[in-house]
Amino acid sequence: MSRILDIFTKDALETARANNTYRTMRLMETPESSCVKIRMPDGDSQEQILLASNSYLDLANVDELKQAMAQAVLEWGTGSGGARLTTGNKSPHQELEEFIAKFKGEESAITFNTGYMANVGTISALCGKNDFIFSDELNHASIIDGIRLSRAKCFVYKHNDMADLERVISTAKAEFSTREKPAEQDARTFRGLIVTDAVFSMDGDLANLPELLRIAHESECLLMIDEAHATGVLGKTGRGLAEHYGCAHADVTVGTLSKAVAAEGGFVAGKQQLIDFLRNKARSFIFTTAMAPAVAAAARNNLRYIDAHPERVQNLRDNVKFFCDALLHEGVNVEQSPSAIVPIVIGDEARALKISAALQDAGILIPAIRYPTVAKGQARLRASLMATHTHEQLQAAATVIAQAVKECV
Repeated sequence: MSRILDIFTKDALETARANNTYRTMRLMETPESSCVKIRMPDGDSQEQILLASNSYLDLANVDELKQAMAQAVLEWGTGSGGARLTTGNKSPHQELEEFIAKFKGEESAITFNTGYMANVGTISALCGKNDFIFSDELNHASIIDGIRLSRAKCFVYKHNDMADLERVISTAKAEFSTREKPAEQDARTFRGLIVTDAVFSMDGDLANLPELLRIAHESECLLMIDEAHATGVLGKTGRGLAEHYGCAHADVTVGTLSKAVAAEGGFVAGKQQLIDFLRNKARSFIFTTAMAPAVAAAARNNLRYIDAHPERVQNLRDNVKFFCDALLHEGVNVEQSPSAIVPIVIGDEARALKISAALQDAGILIPAIRYPTVAKGQARLRASLMATHTHEQLQAAATVIAQAVKECV
């Protein structure tokens, strides 16, 4: 049996080790916050400044929010017991969806167990084999997998290149015009979906929502935005990309509750008709047990906290600017980030691993991001900040990063 397992796995593992893309997990011994304790290779625990978390507002360890979730467990138990369409639907799920819709300024919302399931379920429900999808080349894997499941014809456009997006839409429409049309009405009507991340998770840059809205309107395409790294981060009050630009929303707004919201789950917000459609057609919603009611209650409470504490969002923005300025002052080549993500591009995978290890030894946790998460030769340190980092911590980290980048050659 081990020989058969080798056939499936051994070569891939050996190749990953040889290419410096083999992955392991580190053990964190304290709750997620701006400083954590990590189990080191020698078995000892070491305190680290955490510059690698998606918990951008540092809500996972706020006492009142932890206590509220504990109370929800006592009230609702530890699990849901069924899918939402059978026995799993509970008051906390509905209250969460109502608050998401209010927070996002939309008619309605639907929740999924993860952001990944939200993307996969939404795209594969909306599109089929006769449709066209236009996807930014740096979109998240969950978007890519949703596109694959849909069986739609996919055109990938150059990253954030609106002219290239218009080009591929024109190409698709020309192809559609020459296609032999099946009898079904849907197949005889051009249906296009533009889909993009709001914040690109490895670069920290933003989608051009105003231009995307224009192109979607002019080309009669549906526009879908994934706000996984935008909700709680962008805009004066953390409501996302539309608030940041001061413009209209996309037709379909996807998000996650596991990053800045510091809970679990994903969501889609939009018109009531869209939400009704997904409730009936999204397989990753229909055919799975509902998230635990206590988790839904925690997500609702955390969103309410963000709504009541916009200063948390401003603290995050101030920290990002301070950190970028400190890195530049220390000689590290970075750009001012519009999000909570600051990429420090190293290039070589082995060097990125070496720098990351040196930083961890010095008490700074920033993992090396390598292929296939980013392109080969584009390995980087992906720093992500929290609202609760102090300027002293960020300055110390910038100094150590600059030293490690210089010394690890």
